[in-house]
Amino acid sequence: MIRRPPRSTPKPSSAASDVYKRQKIIDACSFSIDTVYILNSLQRVPSENRSHNSDETQNHKSFLAQELKKMNPEFICCLGASAAHALLETTDSIGSLRKKWFEYQGVRVMCTYHPSYLLRNPSAKRDVWEDMKRLMEAMEIQLPAR
Repeated sequence: MIRRPPRSTPKPSSAASDVYKRQKIIDACSFSIDTVYILNSLQRVPSENRSHNSDETQNHKSFLAQELKKMNPEFICCLGASAAHALLETTDSIGSLRKKWFEYQGVRVMCTYHPSYLLRNPSAKRDVWEDMKRLMEAMEIQLPAR
C-alpha cells in the first residue's frame, strides 16, 4: 500500500483473495481511494500459493522500481513479508520489521502483516491497526472517530 499525491490516477489491484480485508484497512484509516495505490511485489502469485523465491523477486525488481519512480509516493506500507523482502532487500521476518521505519529511495517505508495473514490469524488485526495508526500519525492524518 502506498500513499501518493492525490493528483495520480488510481489503478486497481489484481489480487482478489484479500481485497476485502485490504479494503477494510483502507476504510478504517479513512484513506481516500484516489490517494492509495496497490502495487504487488510480483505480478503473478507463485504456483501452489507459496512464497516468492529470490529469482522471482529479482526478475520483478526493475518493474517495481519503475512503478515506484513514476508514482513518486510520499509513504510506502509493505503488506506482508514478500513485499517487505522485495522492496527492502531483507530476509528478516515481518514480525521483526514491524514498528520500525525504513527508507526506500528517499521514501519512508513501514511494514505490517499481509491481509491474508489476518484471515488466518485474527488476533493480528490489533497489530495491524497499531501499525496503521503509526502510519497515519507520520502522514499527519487525524485518526478517525470511532
